[in-house]
This record gives sequence, C-alpha cells and structure tokens, in this order.
Amino acid sequence: MGAGGPDDEDNRWPPWLKPLLKEHFFVQCKFHVDSHKSECNMYCLDCMNGPLCSLCLAFHKDHRAIQIRRSSYHDVIRVAEIQKFLDISSVQTYIINSAKVVFLNERPQPRPGKGVTNTCEVCERSLLDSFRFCSLGCKIVGTSNDNGIQKNKLSPEKKRVQPAEDSDDSQSSSSSSSRVHGRSSKKLPSFVPSTPPPTSASYRTAKRRKGIPHRAPMGGLLVEI
Repeated sequence: MGAGGPDDEDNRWPPWLKPLLKEHFFVQCKFHVDSHKSECNMYCLDCMNGPLCSLCLAFHKDHRAIQIRRSSYHDVIRVAEIQKFLDISSVQTYIINSAKVVFLNERPQPRPGKGVTNTCEVCERSLLDSFRFCSLGCKIVGTSNDNGIQKNKLSPEKKRVQPAEDSDDSQSSSSSSSRVHGRSSKKLPSFVPSTPPPTSASYRTAKRRKGIPHRAPMGGLLVEI
C-alpha cells in the first residue's frame, strides 16, 4: 500500500496495543477458578492471548508482561511500565496511589469543568494545557490518518463570514433606525407663518369688484356706487 494506507496505519503501533485496549480485565481466570489469585489483571505483549492472572505468568517466562490496574472502574497502567514499550507523549498522566499512570481508554465528559481551556481532541475530556489526549485509545484515534472526528464548531471560513453578515445587518439596522428616529425626533417650528400681505395686483382686482347697484330716487337711472 502507498503512504497513508491501512498497512502504514497499522504499523504505526505495536501489534499488541489495539488488542490490549479491547480486553476486559479484572474477571476471574477460567484456568484457575479455585485460586484466590485468579483475577485477570496481567497481559502478555508477546502472546496477546487475552487477560492473565498471576498464576498464568508461570507459562510466560521471559515474556514482556504488564499489569493493568483500576481507578474508578477504569483501566490504567503505570507509566514506568508502559513507557518501556510505547510512546505515550501527548497523553495526560495522573497520580494514583503515589504512582504516575495513564488511562487505557477514553472517558467522555458531559460538561468540561469551569474555566477549562483544553480538552481531549477525541472525547473532549478536560485536560491540562500540555496534553492532547486523555488516554492511549484516544491517541490512536486522534493521530490516525482518517479519525472521523467532527466537532460541532464552525469552520474557519464560516467563522470569518458569519460576523461580517451580522455586522452588515447590524449596521443596516442601525442606519435605518437612525434615519427613522431622525425624522421622528426632528422638532417642528413652534409657530405658524402669518398670511402673506396682499399683492398690489390682488388689491387692484379687489378694488375693481363691482358694487351693489342702487335705484336712483325719483325714477332715475341705476348707478353704481
């Protein structure tokens, strides 16, 4: 396969890592049911044949075996053990029982803590600023070529476009509002202009208006006054 193909993706990690993350630990060993030490909390990196109890280790001499521990019902492994076989950089570490550990799988968090500025790139759990992932499983997903992670955030293009649209609407609304208020708030004069004086032409017209005819006494002619 070419660069970035499935084979390259699988070769990025030790062959035992993905099987390890899928196992269920702290179950009773089916081979040593009668023993009080039959809890399966061990894993052989060479055999990759499932969880082992401490009694099973007798059959894995000279093999690379690691111990899985538990914290709040989640599987962890001590950094001192796992860092011998795996690069755990960018995975947040925790101090549990005076030992530094990393979690095997994701632990989604419904709501990040108050004031949190950094979260896991896969499950969005709150992290310290210097880390990218909360667990080994999240690192595998987050650093794969096609991790399929889609966060509910606007893309950079949308982030640039959206404020501009809002700004235009806001400016348009503000400008329109300003014009409307400008008309409504403009004060009218407190006086009414007086009637203009009559012009000379209108005065003459009024003067030429015929008077009321009156009959002259004694049967004389009508005259205009």
